[in-house]
Amino acid sequence: MAVVIFHHLKKQQHKRTTLPPGPKPLPIIGNLHQLDSSNLNLQLWNLSKIYGSIFSLQIGFKPAIVISSPKLAKEVLKDHDLDVSSRPPSLGTTRLSYNGFDLIFSPCSEYWREIRKICVVHFFSSKRISGFYHIRKSEVERMLGKISEHVSSSKTTNLSEILMSVSSSIVCRIAFGRRYEVYMARNHS
Repeated sequence: MAVVIFHHLKKQQHKRTTLPPGPKPLPIIGNLHQLDSSNLNLQLWNLSKIYGSIFSLQIGFKPAIVISSPKLAKEVLKDHDLDVSSRPPSLGTTRLSYNGFDLIFSPCSEYWREIRKICVVHFFSSKRISGFYHIRKSEVERMLGKISEHVSSSKTTNLSEILMSVSSSIVCRIAFGRRYEVYMARNHS
């Protein structure tokens, strides 16, 4: 066991030489112990003051590069867009996306460009989107009615919940012809 861990650490150390500088990771968890998701942007900003505007972290076994300069980010996204455009594969996204063959999780390739073109032409054209105006309008009116009810009865209003409900209802009405609440009640009761 010790030999396997030693070999893994040596391999990781060799890999790190090609990455920008960053905090030293622990075995297995990497730099996860240094990151708090509730305050992540502040922690990354503090790390950028120590390691510079481009630094690396180890998230478990996966290396990650953090760019905290708008100028550098623009350069990377403009000049190296194909290198950073795809998401790393994972078991969850592979199962969720039919082995990576959907629009969102498919790697940047000729296949992805073809799917994107089909979606832009057939699903996201201005004619198609304007055709669903009445659905968006009625759902927003329902949302404003709910907010008005809450205000008049002095109830606390959870806007995140209401906005999630209205966006889900818009998508469900367009895709299935029913509101989200009605769809959930009929299909999950």
